Amino acid sequence: MKKRVLFYLVALVTTVSLQSCATNYVVSKPATYSKEYKTDAKLAFIDNNKMEQDKQQLINSFLAKKTLSLTSVRDNAKNSELAKVLKHDKTIDNILTEAETYIGTPYRYGGTTRRGIDCSAFVLSVFGAAVGLSLPRVAASQAQEGEKIAKEDLQKGDLIFFSHGRRISHVGIVEDVSENGEVKFIHAATSKGVMISSLDDSYWGPKYRFGKRIINENGDSYNNLALTAIATTPKDASF
Repeated sequence: MKKRVLFYLVALVTTVSLQSCATNYVVSKPATYSKEYKTDAKLAFIDNNKMEQDKQQLINSFLAKKTLSLTSVRDNAKNSELAKVLKHDKTIDNILTEAETYIGTPYRYGGTTRRGIDCSAFVLSVFGAAVGLSLPRVAASQAQEGEKIAKEDLQKGDLIFFSHGRRISHVGIVEDVSENGEVKFIHAATSKGVMISSLDDSYWGPKYRFGKRIINENGDSYNNLALTAIATTPKDASF
């Protein structure tokens, strides 16, 4: 009888122990695994979102800098072009203002002063005083300077050259170009001294040969000659 009771007691304890182990195994392991899996997935989702946000911010920053850079380049280009135009206009204004101060000065063959001046000395005196540029003494040599310009493209400040025959013997400075294309120029004429004439004039029109631009679009000279004292060497064959 004691052996039977002992057997039942041992069997009961064993059964309870096995059930406890099974319960711990089945419940605890899936719960731990499930919790870890959900946590990792949530962290991965957060990290991906943060990376995308940072990436987009970086792209937007690049785009903003590029736009700002392009705007700055355009503004600088506009300012540079405007500065060139202003410099050119100021240079031409200085030339014409200086030239107009000579109006009425008598003509003198070989003269280089306001008491009497010939055509080429008038031109080199004006450009020397207005822009610090030293042109050759005679009209034929002045005709070798600058850029050749077609008659229809003449502008204020350009030089225009004339001749009786093959040799250039007279020069003037374009003073104005009207809307209908009439070209007026300042020059030292043998008849009335420094005056304003027109290329439409029956006397000057047929003697016109070509134009030269001494001041370029940037307001600088084409020939880069340094300012020197006015020479009194070869006298100009002018009319």
